[in-house]
Amino acid sequence: MADRRAWTQSKRPKKCLLSLNESLRAAVAEKLSIDWSPEQVAGWLKRQFPDDKSMHVSHETIYRSLFIQARGVLKKELVKHLRSRRGMRRSRHSSSEEAESRTSISDLVSIRARPKEVEDRAVPGHWEGDLISGSKNSHIATLVERQSRFTMLVHVGGKDTESVVSALCREVGQLPEELKRTLTWDRGGELGNHRKFTLATDMQVYFCDPQSPWQRGSNENTNRLLRQYFPKKTDLSGYSQEQLNEFARKLNERPRKTLDYLTPVEKLQSIFALTG
Repeated sequence: MADRRAWTQSKRPKKCLLSLNESLRAAVAEKLSIDWSPEQVAGWLKRQFPDDKSMHVSHETIYRSLFIQARGVLKKELVKHLRSRRGMRRSRHSSSEEAESRTSISDLVSIRARPKEVEDRAVPGHWEGDLISGSKNSHIATLVERQSRFTMLVHVGGKDTESVVSALCREVGQLPEELKRTLTWDRGGELGNHRKFTLATDMQVYFCDPQSPWQRGSNENTNRLLRQYFPKKTDLSGYSQEQLNEFARKLNERPRKTLDYLTPVEKLQSIFALTG
């Protein structure tokens, strides 16, 4: 009988840690509400409260609280802030429009000629770039700094090379000189006039091998994260540069697992503190 009682008690659902700690629950809810993932929240808590185990919780526990608990100890509306786990970005080679844009680029410098310091992320100021596409032939340029994963979003008036290069020159020109070294792009014709960009920014442009998106891995991963804000078939032309800056700020203030749960902003600050 005692064994049966013990077995029965072991099968009862345990109270979720979040239901027992109001401070922990509030901290988790606050970060979820600004679009952090459960894994980012869990990693940030360990960094923020290294000596207070009561403020540590696994990302699995946060998911259980959101989805499995009968009533949920976190507010149900927080679920909408979780990112989709589906790959939402279509292939750059999936339509005739994309194929037409991949024209030959004069004076192209291959990624294979890129300095070694770019590959090992030892020095800041090396960027990866691309366009994400929406409905009605609308686009946003995305730039990711390789060492810190700091992201810039750039409003472009069209996909033609004059529109894209002019917009990139405008935004990149505002960066400090220490962050202007190189840019790696795919072979899209939108950067056909890369020489204008290099003259304006003093940044050499390197082009990936054909059909090799992994050569811009940081940019590709960031573009997937951005689909939370810009789902497929969204008309991207309506976003102003100020609005895009706000979306970039949100992304840059999220902790990243690859940065040991520092945010890109914190990583950049630490880089300049070391070099300054």
